[in-house]
Amino acid sequence: MTLPDFTTFRADALARGFQEVLERRWEPGQVVAEHTHPFEAAALVVQGEMWLTVGGSTEHLRPGGRFNLAAGTPHAEVYGPEGAIYWVARR
Repeated sequence: MTLPDFTTFRADALARGFQEVLERRWEPGQVVAEHTHPFEAAALVVQGEMWLTVGGSTEHLRPGGRFNLAAGTPHAEVYGPEGAIYWVARR
């Protein structure tokens, strides 16, 4: 699987109406308890792995995995033994 570069990901997100695009880096084994955000998020995992739990369902995401969260959606995150990097667009 060939991933886009950050410039392409950012340009696509901005064209779809997202206002902010950034790279997030997470430490190995990091656990983020259930929380919400006041923005919609669309993300692409580019390194490492994570487990995203939404509504009692957990998805295992590796490079190339994408997730979308509506604003205000409760979710929790757990990062793998190498941590993870994902690019995220917000609006």
